[in-house]
Amino acid sequence: MGFREDIAWQVCRHSITRHTRGDVEIYPLKQPTLRELGLYTRTADKATTEFSITRFLTPYLAAHDGWSIFVDCDFLLSGDVTKLLDIVSSDKALYCVQHDYTPANAVKMDGKEQTTYPRKNWSSFMAFNGAHPKVKALTPAVVNSSSPAYLHRFNWLEDEDMGALDLEWNFLEGEYAKPDQMPMCVHYTNGGPWFENWQDVDFGNEWRTERDMYLASTQASEQAAE
Repeated sequence: MGFREDIAWQVCRHSITRHTRGDVEIYPLKQPTLRELGLYTRTADKATTEFSITRFLTPYLAAHDGWSIFVDCDFLLSGDVTKLLDIVSSDKALYCVQHDYTPANAVKMDGKEQTTYPRKNWSSFMAFNGAHPKVKALTPAVVNSSSPAYLHRFNWLEDEDMGALDLEWNFLEGEYAKPDQMPMCVHYTNGGPWFENWQDVDFGNEWRTERDMYLASTQASEQAAE
């Protein structure tokens, strides 16, 4: 994971822990580690991020019958993520925001092509029901052998297995008009303020404020350890 992805992930994690009242465990999906453990065996691909496919290992790694959440690193949360537990229903295998849009930009800030495909960005925030048989069937063998389209388009589920979340749980900055209030989850899908030339984005100030709080807490921890 490069520095730009790392700072995005650190700020995302900080925003989650700062707003969550209960206990929450957060882990980065590091592909080299998953390969070392034999859980990820796919050949290298041209995916934008190293967690393009490994995200589907989330419920297997959680190893329990409760709910687990995958969230891209380019998110910022403004509220308690455990509120999701008040929304989900045990008869669903998975919940996500079911976007229906055409990307506003052809190229992302990092120069990568902005591709368009069915159910785009649905998999950037997923809540998995670990007790559901369809989720239990999402084993490393399936994740390692299935096509990206099969996984990201949720061909391993029936439509009735999927629950729909409100847009605030995966608000695509730059794709939707800025609301009056900050959504629960802002997704800087085209690029975020961690890019030097990508500062003028909706909720950019909120991200920079969160970053500064994260850096201050890191500095304080380092000084305390000295």
